[in-house]
Amino acid sequence: MLADRRVSYPADAVAFLLYSRKCNAARGSRCTRCTIEVPSFHFQRGGPKRILYIGVRAALNGNESPMTEGNEANWHSCTEGCNHELDAANIVIDGVCIPDSKMAGEVRQLVRDTETDLLFNHSTRVYFFGALTGKRRGLKFDPELLYTGAMFHDMGLTEKYSTSQNRFEVDSANAARAFLRAYAIAERDVEAVWDAVALHTTPGIPEHKRAEVALLTSGVEMDVMGIAYEQFSEAQRDAVLAAYPRGMSFKLGIIHAFHQGMKHRPDSTFGTVNDDVLAYCDPSFKRTDFCKLILESPWRA
Repeated sequence: MLADRRVSYPADAVAFLLYSRKCNAARGSRCTRCTIEVPSFHFQRGGPKRILYIGVRAALNGNESPMTEGNEANWHSCTEGCNHELDAANIVIDGVCIPDSKMAGEVRQLVRDTETDLLFNHSTRVYFFGALTGKRRGLKFDPELLYTGAMFHDMGLTEKYSTSQNRFEVDSANAARAFLRAYAIAERDVEAVWDAVALHTTPGIPEHKRAEVALLTSGVEMDVMGIAYEQFSEAQRDAVLAAYPRGMSFKLGIIHAFHQGMKHRPDSTFGTVNDDVLAYCDPSFKRTDFCKLILESPWRA
């Protein structure tokens, strides 16, 4: 990844998202610009709006008219040798991109190798939505810390990291802390990421802590529950989902992932939103009643 060669375009330029993974060899005109040195996308000016093509490196075939549905005759086509593969790690949306560092690359690879596609894409969307929120609010935050927290926040749901009886958030936070300490990150920053991950399902607290803590929860709330949905432009939402799709059944899929990661430790959900998941997925699940615990305590009064 070459950060100085990544160009950021405003998300209102996303008028049409073309997610092409192969060339149109049948139409066969030779492309002279497919090798343009712009990682992951090409930006074409023309027509009523500027257009960002995610996943396509080539421009229109000598034509400045917009690449929209209905004027397919003007679309660029090229030979089979052209490379139109999407590298979603390089996309930039309203100035927000995945940090270009060795540590961020290793975070990405570790999570890619450990989590399902559903959790990996969800975690990356959480980063983008959290970082876009930070930009909109004018908050100062460390993108690398926010990215690490976002990518690790559901690791406690995976088979490798879910063997304890802890809350899954704690297992996720512990994994993030161990990873960061191996990079000799300042302990203050390590603990900020731990807090961000551990508190991401605890409403009402993260927004009063460091920006990275607050923004991780904001990203989770946006991607899972659609909180602040309208505060993101349609173009921003479309751009994030084009690179990291939700698929056709993310809502049920994420509930299933939560259940799989917590069903063996039901007591860990007491006092959290997680007991809603167990109650939804398992009709035999009995919630712990806080008032009953008080009334049945050994105290006389």
